[in-house]
Order: sequence, then C-alpha cells, then structure tokens
Amino acid sequence: MYARVICMMYKKIIHILLLLALPLSVFSQERKVQNKPYIDYRRLHYGFFVGTHFQDMEFVNNGFVTENGEMWYADIAEYSPGLSVGVLADLRLNNHFSLRVLPTMHFGQNNVQLREQNSGEVSRQQIKTTYIAVPVHVKIAAERFNNYRPYITVGASPMVNLTVKKQKQLLVKRFDTMVEVGFGCDFYLPFFKLIPELKFSFSPLNILQKERKDLLDANLLKYTQSLDGTSSKMITLSFYFE
Repeated sequence: MYARVICMMYKKIIHILLLLALPLSVFSQERKVQNKPYIDYRRLHYGFFVGTHFQDMEFVNNGFVTENGEMWYADIAEYSPGLSVGVLADLRLNNHFSLRVLPTMHFGQNNVQLREQNSGEVSRQQIKTTYIAVPVHVKIAAERFNNYRPYITVGASPMVNLTVKKQKQLLVKRFDTMVEVGFGCDFYLPFFKLIPELKFSFSPLNILQKERKDLLDANLLKYTQSLDGTSSKMITLSFYFE
C-alpha cells in the first residue's frame, strides 16, 4: 500500500513538472542541438551561487501591560535586501531526483518597530544577521527539453547567526532551522549551466530569547515581556553556476 502511495506521489510530481515545462515548448517546438548534453549524468558535480534575499520576522504579541500602563507591539517596519553567497554539491540519485548540499552565508537585517499602543511612542531596532547555513535539499527535475529543465526543491536549512547583539530591546537566539521550498529552471549554456531559483524559507522555531540576563537597563525588559515569541522567514532569489 505504501509503495502504491509513493508511486502515485512520484507520478503526480513528474506530471506537475511536465506542466511547468509546457510554456518552454511555445518558444521552441522542434528539438535543437543540446548544450552540455552529458552534464546531468555525472554522479557528483559542484558549483557556486550568488543571490539576494529579504528577511522577515513574525511576532507573537501578547498584550503585556507594564506597571506604567504601557502596552507594546512589535512589527517589521520595512524590508531591506540582503546578500547570499555559497557553494553547492549535487549528488545524482536518478533521472529526476538529486540530493544537494549548499553551504551558504546570508548577510542581512530585520528593521523592527516597537510601538506603544496608547501614546504612539515608537522604538526602533535593527537586528543585523550574518547566517552560516547548511541547507540539504532534494531536487526534483522534469525531463530536459532542448536547453531548459524546470525543477522544484524541498529541504531544511540549519543555521547559526554570528552577529547576535546583546543589550538591545530584543535578543534572538543564535541557532535556527528553516524549512525550504523552491523552484527554478536549468538553462544549458555552451560552457556551463545557469540556474535562476526562487526559494521560500520558514522557521518553525521560536528564536526569541526570553531570559534577558544580558540587560543592564531594566527598562528594556518590557519589550521582551510584550512578546511570546518570534519566528524568521526569508525569500531568496539565487543564480547558480554549474
């Protein structure tokens, strides 16, 4: 029974990828000379990538009221683009599946706005991040058509933040893990593959540090007390070179 379910899921995934490949046939109805015709048959190959990303944080405000009657709420005021760079190793499993490991560095920031409900007073904090991440993805690719091949990826990305700063309104934990889903397309050029990819990352973990022994100013504790938790998100546009 389980084998039948897995087989059905496999067929559905391949069907979806084939549908994604249909628009490519509009531009080229006839078979053309293929660039790098044997590159996908290598058992293991490497590459590198560069990209840009936008970080986000989702806050769980709890309506905490201070002794002075203040009630603070946190949100992201604006989004700033960041830089992502890394390398990849791709292990071929079969014609449609491969396993990828992508050591990555993300440089970015979250622009947090803390607003007091009654007075409208605003406190701002830039939470800068330098993540070292090691995503592990399964790549599911459609059949190659001429010099194009669409795909989707799913996986997880454990990461560590090297720039956690204390003595601020909010403090985030150093370690995090994200669930990631992406899609892209392999473009086979004469000398290499160019691969644009859009990836969505979501963390199921609470990265808010509730114990604030680092604080010397007790007045800053109210911001942490106003939250039950926070989780991180990220959208990344990358360009791979293989």
